[in-house]
Amino acid sequence: MASLILCHPKRAKHPYEITRIHKKIYTIEELCYYLCNHLYLVDSTIMNHQLCSWIDRELELNSLARGLKFYLTRNASIEQFIMEILEKSNIYSERELYQMQATLETLKNQKDVEREKYKGDTLFDSKEYEAAILVYQSILKKEWDTTVKKEFYGHIHASLGSCFGRLFLYDEAVRNYKEAVALTDDDLGIIKAYLYSCKQVYTPQEYTKMLSNNSLYLSIDGKIKEETQEWRKQANLDVSTEDVRSWRQVYRKIDSH
Repeated sequence: MASLILCHPKRAKHPYEITRIHKKIYTIEELCYYLCNHLYLVDSTIMNHQLCSWIDRELELNSLARGLKFYLTRNASIEQFIMEILEKSNIYSERELYQMQATLETLKNQKDVEREKYKGDTLFDSKEYEAAILVYQSILKKEWDTTVKKEFYGHIHASLGSCFGRLFLYDEAVRNYKEAVALTDDDLGIIKAYLYSCKQVYTPQEYTKMLSNNSLYLSIDGKIKEETQEWRKQANLDVSTEDVRSWRQVYRKIDSH
């Protein structure tokens, strides 16, 4: 039997502004929506007396406000403060709350750049590839954080390659996978994705020339061929490289409008 979520009837006459994203909110549902969908952005600025007073005065959620003020006096963690709001809102199931708690624990000790990557990864997992691309690109445009290894940025390039690949934009995928390969020291999964993308862009002669002087590439290419043949056999499809190129051109035209 499906559960019924009862929304809180109170709407604030005066909104609370979340300064980090310059957004005004009017209900507890809007506050929870922000917290759930921006866990990677939440920091200590959310823990303040103004928010507690707004919840108390505008939403008339007195018990929640008292609990949050108690956490402030006890120097509680951001995670405790957020979970108090989410739990007392009575909007989420136990399973959803558990997932959010796990996410907060994951993010707790991460650097800003790692949180940004998590944001991109979350968008990617949700198949929001265009939005994920913007996040990954924004990370790469900033000055690189020297406290993280170069492989970290290699994996961002790989993630960009995956996004472009899923949009049939293989030229862009190749460029990013090439950077990823250079930064990740023979990560076989990334090399495999790189070669697959190259196969969609290069002519057979260009692709063969690229493989000829690299035994690792030759070995991985053999595995790609085996997997492709098996996939086509199972799907009963015969899709040529030319077909893929044609689809890519059509997608570009559609995307440009």
